[in-house]
Amino acid sequence: MKSQITRARSLQAAKAAVAVGIAWSVAPYLPGVADNYPYYAPLGALVSMYPTLMGSVRNALQTLGSLAIGILLAAAVLLLSDPNVWTISLAVGVGALIAATGWFGANREFIPVTALFVLIVGGPNADSYSIGYLEQISLGIVIGLLINMLVFPTLSFDAVGRQLSNYRSVLADHLLEIAEALAESWPPERDGWASRNDALVGVSRDVRAALHHADDSRKVNPRARIHRRDLNADYADLAALETVTFHVRDLTDVLAGAVWGTPINVELRPELRPSLSVALDAVAVLLREWDAETQQPSAYSAAVDASASLMTELDERRDSAPATAMGAAAAIAMDVARILAALGTRLDGPADPAGDASTRLTSS
Repeated sequence: MKSQITRARSLQAAKAAVAVGIAWSVAPYLPGVADNYPYYAPLGALVSMYPTLMGSVRNALQTLGSLAIGILLAAAVLLLSDPNVWTISLAVGVGALIAATGWFGANREFIPVTALFVLIVGGPNADSYSIGYLEQISLGIVIGLLINMLVFPTLSFDAVGRQLSNYRSVLADHLLEIAEALAESWPPERDGWASRNDALVGVSRDVRAALHHADDSRKVNPRARIHRRDLNADYADLAALETVTFHVRDLTDVLAGAVWGTPINVELRPELRPSLSVALDAVAVLLREWDAETQQPSAYSAAVDASASLMTELDERRDSAPATAMGAAAAIAMDVARILAALGTRLDGPADPAGDASTRLTSS
């Protein structure tokens, strides 16, 4: 994975270098006053080099908009007054306020900078400077966009698959560690699972960022017509895994409460721990086999059977123990059932395997 990232960055750096070289070579041939300012063309090429084509187009348009606003601010000063410490400061201040709105993206700082350059560098030739500045930047942007489009425009589909696979693996490892802790002596010696809730959220955030980047990379990208990926299905997978994460975090808190009394002090009946361990282990196997794309139906059925067995045991024991003593196990069982319901929508399982379980727990 690291080598692939390095290759992508190396390619982007090479494309930026080529775009800058071409822009610098072509800049002196622009007609009129623009040939006096050839050094702005390479700058335009640089600001248009973005990892995705859509990002490059967006960045280029925002840059041109920033330049136009900055030139208009400078023009207002020249029309209404003479450039001096007060008027220049006012133009820069107004430009900074407009930039602070965020409407012009990452290159919003070009607004006050352009106003300053036109008034100070342009000076008495502010009009010709503005024209040359804008033309050369535009030339560089066009060259950068063409290079970005023609030379292997980036598609970030592979990263999505890797991130989703990693997400499933992290969830499976977490559930497996809890299952092993339940099967060992009590209280469990290993407690790393109790402190990983925030890490699960971080993994989810990384997957969503990769999906957004992949979605952006396919827009206006000619390679997307050849290399296709159903990102809608990936978004649906992510939504299911985020639901799983919510319930995994919940059952983790319940188990932490049963062991250490925080964040809430609950009791977990020792005779129920084996069934809970089996159910969580079955869900972990399901997540791993989904990642491997093999034996999904059998793994899903095994997890549903383990959940059903857990529910049956809870039903059998509810009359022999107070409700407070069954609360932790019932909460975990419901989390397992809702996890299976979320996964079932992506693995062609029953629409809601938790339905009967929900009814039984509610009625009890």
